[in-house]
Amino acid sequence: MEGLVMSLAKQVVILCGAISPERDVSLRSGRAVAKVLPEARLVELEKNEIPSWLDASRHVVFPVIHGDYGEDGRVQAELEARGIAYAGCDAQASRLCIDKVATKKIMREAGVPAIPEVAFQGSQKPSASDLMSHLGNQIIIKPADKGSSVGLYVLQGLKEVEAALQQIPATGQWMAERRLMGREMSIGILGGRALGIVEIVPKTGVYDYQTKYTKGSTEYLYPAPLDSLLAERISRAAEKLFQAVGGRDFARADLFLEPTGDFYFLEINTMPGMTETSLMPKSASCSGLDFAALVQRMLAPAWQRSNSIKTNPT
Repeated sequence: MEGLVMSLAKQVVILCGAISPERDVSLRSGRAVAKVLPEARLVELEKNEIPSWLDASRHVVFPVIHGDYGEDGRVQAELEARGIAYAGCDAQASRLCIDKVATKKIMREAGVPAIPEVAFQGSQKPSASDLMSHLGNQIIIKPADKGSSVGLYVLQGLKEVEAALQQIPATGQWMAERRLMGREMSIGILGGRALGIVEIVPKTGVYDYQTKYTKGSTEYLYPAPLDSLLAERISRAAEKLFQAVGGRDFARADLFLEPTGDFYFLEINTMPGMTETSLMPKSASCSGLDFAALVQRMLAPAWQRSNSIKTNPT
């Protein structure tokens, strides 16, 4: 607590917005965080660039920038280059985790369950028959370097897969996986420790971008009704994944539990949503943390790092 008290002269700056398909969600996250940090300064970015007035000697940053700029390590790298302390995973971990293919490679090396994928460039798409021969009749296609279910295709049969491949632009990184059937779940990680497991039950049967951010379109069960031994296995695997990717402060991991009892992690999100429908606050509530307490816990390590940063006069 001493480090926290020493830093109180500095102002918390909440960065949200920026330019990405997830700008609106980021704005909602930023405003929600600002409500429980009344002394903080809320900055809604209009471009993918941190403000020039940010100063390591006067500010500590809480970024809630969803999408490319916030999740691919760029905003973290800009803050690091200027010696500004900020909450959340560092640039290196963020760059890794935005790449789902690279993350799944780390999962396998760490012994965290992950299903096979077929990765491809938008300019070099595989044929529908090739994908189905590797992955089966029901397939998920999604960008390999985006978040929040942006560009998600849930497909069944040759015609649907062919049509989706025709719609996919000839740019970017993509991946296909067999569609997992069963129970979709998410688990927050705070300070390296797993929080509660949230079960996601979308009314449409698919947890896509619209369903994720539309109130009333999804039922959430938290804590998820699970056997205690299974819940423990999932929690320990999430912690192992967080450590394997070089996680710091907090993150959120997403997974599927199949009827067989097998579970597979899909990805780990270094900039989890903090809106009224977000999973991270639900996960934290299972561990007795309300929204305000969660935000304080997410921010606390950045205060401590701020005290250790030595700034040079410009």
